[in-house]
Amino acid sequence: MGVREIWKGFGGKDADSIRVPDAEAAVARISTLSDRQRLELLEDCEQSDLAWFWSTDAKCRLNYLSAKALAQFAPERAVIGEAVSKVLQTVNEDEDHSEAKPIAFLLSSRSSFTELVVRLHGDDADESARRWWQITGRPQFDARREFIGYRGTAKDITSTYADKRKTSRMAAFDALTGLSNRHRMSQRLTNALRANEHEKRSCALIMLDLDRFKQVNDSLGHPAGDELLRQVSQRLQRVAPGGAEIGRIGGDEFQLIVPDLDDRGKLGDYANRMIQMISQPYSIEGRRAIIGTSVGIAIAPYDGLESTELVKAADLALYAAKGGGRGQFRFYSNDLKETAEDRREIEEDLRDAIDKDQLRMHYQPQVCTKANHVLGFESLMRWEHPVRGPVSPGVFIPIAEDSNLIDKLGEWALMQSCLDAASWPGELPVSVNVSARQFLNEDLPDIVKKALKNSGLPPSRLELEITESVFVGDVGSASDMFAKLYNLGVKLALDDFGTGYSSLSYLRKAPFSKLKIDQSFVNGCSSDDASGLAIVQAIANLASAMNMTTVAEGVEAMDQLKTVGELNIDLVQGFIFSRAVPQEEVMRKLESQELVYEPIGPATMRAERRTLYRRVGVVHEDHHYSAMLRDLSRTGARIEGLVDVPIGTELVIDLGEGQIVVGKVRRSQDATQGLQFETPLVSDGAGGLCTRHRVSPYMLTSVGMPLQALQSGHHLAAAAAGANSGNTRPRFMQVDVSGSASRAGRDAYSG
Repeated sequence: MGVREIWKGFGGKDADSIRVPDAEAAVARISTLSDRQRLELLEDCEQSDLAWFWSTDAKCRLNYLSAKALAQFAPERAVIGEAVSKVLQTVNEDEDHSEAKPIAFLLSSRSSFTELVVRLHGDDADESARRWWQITGRPQFDARREFIGYRGTAKDITSTYADKRKTSRMAAFDALTGLSNRHRMSQRLTNALRANEHEKRSCALIMLDLDRFKQVNDSLGHPAGDELLRQVSQRLQRVAPGGAEIGRIGGDEFQLIVPDLDDRGKLGDYANRMIQMISQPYSIEGRRAIIGTSVGIAIAPYDGLESTELVKAADLALYAAKGGGRGQFRFYSNDLKETAEDRREIEEDLRDAIDKDQLRMHYQPQVCTKANHVLGFESLMRWEHPVRGPVSPGVFIPIAEDSNLIDKLGEWALMQSCLDAASWPGELPVSVNVSARQFLNEDLPDIVKKALKNSGLPPSRLELEITESVFVGDVGSASDMFAKLYNLGVKLALDDFGTGYSSLSYLRKAPFSKLKIDQSFVNGCSSDDASGLAIVQAIANLASAMNMTTVAEGVEAMDQLKTVGELNIDLVQGFIFSRAVPQEEVMRKLESQELVYEPIGPATMRAERRTLYRRVGVVHEDHHYSAMLRDLSRTGARIEGLVDVPIGTELVIDLGEGQIVVGKVRRSQDATQGLQFETPLVSDGAGGLCTRHRVSPYMLTSVGMPLQALQSGHHLAAAAAGANSGNTRPRFMQVDVSGSASRAGRDAYSG
């Protein structure tokens, strides 16, 4: 088949039959010349690459393709006779994430199409060699309206399309990491949620924020920070769930869209893998850097139906993860809204706390293990809020670090601690905590000199406590700062040893005179776990070999005190001797010359216990009850409120916010039942438990509830009411146990 046949397919006359019999038919002669010229024009068009022609048989196999179009395929490839869908691939201008209908679908539906962008099959490997065409096609039918194939045109648009694709990519992808950018991720999430609502599917949104990235960026420089972000993106791509789209939405923030995954057990596992992978050391231009990440997770339709709603939910979960100590993940829950609002209010109030004289420095003694003499004090900041009352440092210090207030608070703490210590009799030193952010401040040596000068405190009586996180950046910069501080005559202590990212080589290089053993190790040294004792012993031996003083933090029980004393640890700090107390109380103690602290505490350290007392819904058959949840584990629970429930009874427990778990009664006495769950619970990332799956809002619409994200409360009550046929009577009697539970809760708290 040639261009003449193609011409006929488009409605032209048979070129072989074009004749002009005599000069008398002027009009016919003009018409015939016009048709011939048009035919020649098409041939010229084909030869000049202005347009090519193609056609198929009734099975949509190519039976004609312009010679110059054929030349773009490998010579050995027999294109004629192949199905069009095997030769050309539909693409979308949105890279290869195509939402356009495949060309095979268009052909099978006998649809006409114009200016359809396609890519040649077989050039996937080398992107620089890819070819793009723009094709137009129209189905052809014979006189009996039987389909006989397609006829169409094609045009090579490779040069212009490649530029357009590059421009489009720059607008949709992050130039640094190659990941999707904020705009593209927003579009993809919006499109995914629209499709999911129509098809009643789920979609998870994971948000990550790098911990300590700014510290590394500031210490190593922006080019090193860019390289770190590239390496983080590569690690994320290795551990992300299959089918997830990953984006960098700005700075050190990343986002993952995970379609069709609402299993919080699997999502929690993925989050932990990301945290572990990103927290591994990086090599940046021959230097070592360590960062971490916090992760927030929200799932549609449970936590939001619209993209803005879901992003806000994931952001609140991320905020909670960072506030919980970083290096953690959190799932969104409705109570996070109130928590986030509290944090915002605390941040605003914290900005004025210094000016309004709400901050105080308290001092906790460091006591000699041999004679119980006080040999120094650590200064600890306290905040007495005029409305909230005492605000825990565990709450406001992380907020200060996130809101860039830590420098201001740290400088005030250093000044006040030096002033207070200067009034102490004798030569007792004061230890002041310096955050990693303060440590990076080039003005820190000048701030220390100013505090010493204004207070008159000798440099030898000031000790700066520094955590291992100062080592995550440029070791050279850290060494320079250590040298400057050491030259001032102050002492340096390494705080929370073993919980961060230090290396033994840093201990050798940095001029530390004291090493503090973290409470987590101290708690383990008096238990049956031999490894806990071995760790503390190893730290003590290491410090002794390097002529460092050792301090055991958080000692609360007599057995702990006895153990650390036997390990030749020099100093003890903890509730067993004293809490941190105000300056006035320190002065009374020192002025009375009562420098001995007597240990007061329990004989043994008891593990922290937490008891649950909250309402849950219980469904049996088609009746809904209310009960009190007393204990909860991964595999079961203890509830109170239903009388004489037979062993073996299956109950459905509504834990709130769509969390439904099926359990079988294994123990039953009076109004108390012990249940074994059919499916174990999973970690919620905050030290608690949650169900893998939740009741879908789509299901709740079937019982008359509006389509919306899951709200607080027990949704099975409405479902049970909607399903209740009224033909059965409740099997169990419900009793009120809230009064006894409240009393028991108060007793447990006071103990």
